[in-house]
Amino acid sequence: MRSNICVTDSIGSVLAGALAARRCCRHHKPAGLWVAVAVLVAGTIWLFSSSLSLIGIQDVDVNKLWRTAYSNGWRASSAPRTYWPPPPSESESNGYLRVRCNGGLSKQHSAICDAVVVARIMNATLVLPELATSSFWHDESGFLDIYDVRHFIKTLKYDVQIVMSIPKISAKGNTKNLRAHQILPPRYAPVTWYRTVAMEKIKKHGAIYLTPFSHRLAEEIDDPELQRLRCRVNYHALRFKPNIMKTSSEIVNKLHSEGHFMSIHPWFELDIVASYPGKRFVYKERRLIGKFPLIPEEVGLLLRAMGFDNTTRIYLAPSKLFAGDRLMITKPFEAMFPHLENHSTVGPGTGMLEENTQGLAWSAVDYMVCLLSDIFIPTYDGPSNFAHNLMGHRLYHGFQTTIAPDRKALARIFIDREEGRASGYEERVRQLMFNAHFGGPRKRIHPESFYTNSWPECFCQTEARSNADQCPPDDMDGVIESQFQSEEDIEVKFINKTDSTSQTEWLVI
Repeated sequence: MRSNICVTDSIGSVLAGALAARRCCRHHKPAGLWVAVAVLVAGTIWLFSSSLSLIGIQDVDVNKLWRTAYSNGWRASSAPRTYWPPPPSESESNGYLRVRCNGGLSKQHSAICDAVVVARIMNATLVLPELATSSFWHDESGFLDIYDVRHFIKTLKYDVQIVMSIPKISAKGNTKNLRAHQILPPRYAPVTWYRTVAMEKIKKHGAIYLTPFSHRLAEEIDDPELQRLRCRVNYHALRFKPNIMKTSSEIVNKLHSEGHFMSIHPWFELDIVASYPGKRFVYKERRLIGKFPLIPEEVGLLLRAMGFDNTTRIYLAPSKLFAGDRLMITKPFEAMFPHLENHSTVGPGTGMLEENTQGLAWSAVDYMVCLLSDIFIPTYDGPSNFAHNLMGHRLYHGFQTTIAPDRKALARIFIDREEGRASGYEERVRQLMFNAHFGGPRKRIHPESFYTNSWPECFCQTEARSNADQCPPDDMDGVIESQFQSEEDIEVKFINKTDSTSQTEWLVI
């Protein structure tokens, strides 16, 4: 009733203004009449749209967000849709490609995808990617410690040749290592750079070593088949090791046994906080341009304004945020939403990793739990960070609900509230949030990352009007559900060879 009164009063004000303008026109030139008409039309349109927005916000059922977004007939598909020749054999390739993926788990994850695409572009044999160790987390986990190597090689056998290491070469009775020529690729290098500069080096030296290798391939590539290869790597080939998957599965099952749950990724991780010693967390100028993450209290205010109550169950990832008095920043959030969980509070199970397990493994667990949560909320989605990649994976995994706050727009609302202008801030938040996307199919818009939104290249429509959008007849199955199921044993043998073209490698049968 209150909103109807407000709308009626506003309409009255506009009409009164228009009538006043009309009375004024009686004593002036006819042009004044058009001014009055313009005022009346503009005011009516504004009020009509405002009232519709208000009615729409009032009618939103927040419980619907626990379900996946409307797909409109679209589904994930990264299978090739044109002729896709098999990769050259190891002896026929242009040489060996080594890469060293730097950064945290998500950044390394993206770099691995790019490495496979680069190997395909160059017709090169890919050496199993190296993961740079983290000096802050003191984590020396390698590819073999985090990912299922057999599954990785098997899934990509029609895309690239993958070996465990660069082979030894024999000449005049002597055997020595083939050394890779080190190159630093340009940031976001185009495909042409790899087909010219890098190609010349690999043919000359027989092997190249690209380091560091993160953000070293352009995200926008004109060839949709190369983009679909990225998706095959990202969402099919890169599977975490069985112990990580089992731990993730147990946590998700326990959380779902009590109903819906949402996951939140607070960007205030230990390594981030450590970079701000003795400084305030909130920088007004950074907030106003959207370059600072939402703090926990702001996330709580956002959720409460949207209609989530204090019974909402929330999984926090990463689980360990602060130490000492820095933990106080989470207290207002905990007061609003007391049902908080992390991998420690859910409780141990038969498949749980040990608490002293290194950081990348627990980050992988948090990633999987967030992937399978009913709602995911990132507080910051910068390039190749945890949330950045996860948003794209949830889109690919069936248009799961993601609430991605517009930090720049919200900053003004929260700053007004902090400065004593709190009246109506919840309505402003609702107006902003319920006009946003929640995970449904939508075309990628620059500067949005391919890893955040791979639509339309990696999606197809079951009843498409355009041939380009039609689903291929033989799509890849078991995107993520099968990752929690035991796979048929794949016979993997070590083949030791010492000739000039081979090496110790994985043979998948």
